[in-house]
Parts: sequence; structure tokens; C-alpha cells
Amino acid sequence: MSFFSRNLKGANPTRVQKSPDALKFGILGAANIAPIAFVTPAISHPEVIVAAIASRGEAKGKKFAKKYSIPKVYSGPNAYQELLDDPSIDAVYNPLPNALHFEWTMKALRAGKHVLLEKPSADIKSETVAMFDLAEEKGLVLLEAFHYRFHPSIQRVKAILDSGELGAIKSIKADLSITKGVMSFDDIRYKYELGGGGFMDGGGYVISVSRYLIGDNPTSVVSSTPTSVYQKDPRIDNGITAVLAFPGDKTAEVTCDLQLAGWGPFGLIPRLPRLGVTVTAEGGTIRLSPFPVPHVFHSITVKPAGKSARVEKHYVHPQASGAEKAGEAWWSTYRYQLEAFVDKVKSRNPQHWVDAQDSIDNIEWIESVYEKSGLGIRPAGTWVDKEKVDKEEKN
Repeated sequence: MSFFSRNLKGANPTRVQKSPDALKFGILGAANIAPIAFVTPAISHPEVIVAAIASRGEAKGKKFAKKYSIPKVYSGPNAYQELLDDPSIDAVYNPLPNALHFEWTMKALRAGKHVLLEKPSADIKSETVAMFDLAEEKGLVLLEAFHYRFHPSIQRVKAILDSGELGAIKSIKADLSITKGVMSFDDIRYKYELGGGGFMDGGGYVISVSRYLIGDNPTSVVSSTPTSVYQKDPRIDNGITAVLAFPGDKTAEVTCDLQLAGWGPFGLIPRLPRLGVTVTAEGGTIRLSPFPVPHVFHSITVKPAGKSARVEKHYVHPQASGAEKAGEAWWSTYRYQLEAFVDKVKSRNPQHWVDAQDSIDNIEWIESVYEKSGLGIRPAGTWVDKEKVDKEEKN
């Protein structure tokens, strides 16, 4: 399948007939990420119906619903809760700002809804722990949306490393940096009270991919230096470069930068985004680029020591991977993720999963990077889980 046909179909999938037992999803907030990360993938999934959206802004909610043919709109200051109170809704997609993840995921779980939660899971580790504890208590599915992990490309890199072809891993370099000016300073990522910070956004990816490929957690943060800080609020980083130590003398250099400086006179010439992960092993190297969005295009370059390099591309899973289906070459990372989420809710065996401990460990190391940088972890939300407090007081 060619680059153009694959991406054209991925962006404009054929609308499939929905099954009688399809899951009815509601979306909390008309976020910019929602169409590509959830609404479009849902079109081609026979067991997913986007049934409702909640937006505190009435005009914005109605516009979003009309554009994406969503039949039910909840508006106004109580919109999110009204959606959660809707008994016809089975699951929610939560793309709200970081600082609202904890409150509205907890409320969704208490309302009996499964939750697909945008990353980072929360602003602090204790909130992440509380959410996954409640999901387990309620018997509900909660997934932090590290969509790249569900794509065949990163899983192929992991398989090559695990095969021993390149020997033991020595180091990893992971980078998620985007061209300066692409990210507006009006974005929620630049609002401290909403859990703002460049590394809160892209940093989760580079820590996650390093942990996944090494197959272990770090032992310490060796160094952590902001690439630059937001001039109007020095508590907010544009990004951070950190070095993490792993067991067995392995290291990972991870970088996120939402304002990648240009080059040339006065930095006026924009730099291309840096979205790759490179693993150096005792017997060679392997690189995947771009690793966060490999469905658009990607290359896996394998260079065994003393041998010629080879390039691989993987857009579908091998049949032996344990997947219910191999997928389609035009499926995005988000579509693969949605497949796994539905499989989990339906008590089927998903091809891949990001479990509770994985998410808890990831936010812990995001916190550690921020602490080492001197910027400090992001503030905890102001919402209090009164139901939990009341239960503890009774006990």
C-alpha cells in the first residue's frame, strides 16, 4: 500500500456497520486531539459508536458534534457530569487538560464507565495510583493512551532486541522535539495550573519508549536540564533533556522540546522535528523514526556490527503475534489502540496492553525528572474524592 493511499484511507476510513452490542462512547471535552486520536479511528471499528460529547461551551460542543455526526451533546457547566450520568454510555474518552484527568476519570469510573485516558495519566503519581485502584475495584477498564505502543513498528524493534541479534543493550537515545512555533504559547501545555510543561507532554513518550525497549525501570536520574523555559512563567519548561540510569549499566538520554530552536543566523531557519529512538547494543544499532506516529511513515534501520544495514517497515502485525487480527496497513496507532481497548472491555485477549503498573511507573519517572531539573513536580489538583474520604472516615 503506497504512502498516499495508506494515509488517505487512514484519515478518511470507510464507515462500517456497527454491531448490536457496540460500545457507546462519550467524549469529555471538544479537545483538538479528539478527532485524530479517537473519533476517526472509531469510524472503522464495528464495535464503537461515538454517541455523545460534553462541552462546557455550547457553541463549541454543537459545532464539534455536527462536524463529526455525534448525535448527543451535553453543554454548560454541568456537561461532563451529565454525560457520565447518561446510562446509555458505556465508556468515555478523556482528553481534558492534565489537571482534570484525575477528577473526571475518577467520576467516570464511579459512574461505571470504562475510560480511555489521554497521557499523561495525571499530574502526580498518587492520583494515577488512585485511578487504577478504583478501576480495579469496579472491574472497569482504564487505559492510558500511549498509542505508539500498539503499532507493529515499535513491537518489531522490541522483538529484534529481545531476539539477541544485536546483543545486550548499552544505551538508548529518544527524542520528541517539534519545530519552534508549531506549538502556540496559548496552548494548555503552557498553563501551570493545568499541569503545563513540555516534558509533561512529550516527556512521557521518551521515558515510556526507553522503559519499554530496555524492559526495566530506571534506577536514577543522572541529570535533567530544561532545554529552555517559558518566559512568562519560568515554572514551565519548553522541554527537558535527561539522562536516566538503568540496571546493568544501561543509560537512556531522553529529550522533549516543544520549541526546537532554529539554526543559522539568529536561529531563523526552522529545524525539522526530531522524533526518533536509537538503541545502541553490544552488537550493533537499531533506529525507529518517527516512533510516536509510525503509521504516517517510518523506517527501522538495523545495523549489526561489521554487516550492512537493512531497513524494515511494519504496518501490520504478524499473525503469530497473538492478535485477534493482524490489522490493516492504513490503521493508525490510535486505531490499533482502540482495537486493544475494545478487546479488553469485551474480555478478549488484546494484542498488546499498557497496564496499571506501567502507567504508575511512567508518571513516577516523569516526576523524578522534574525534581532533578529543579522545576519541581506539577501541582496536585484541587479536587477531593469525597466518596473515598467518607469511606475512610467510616472505617
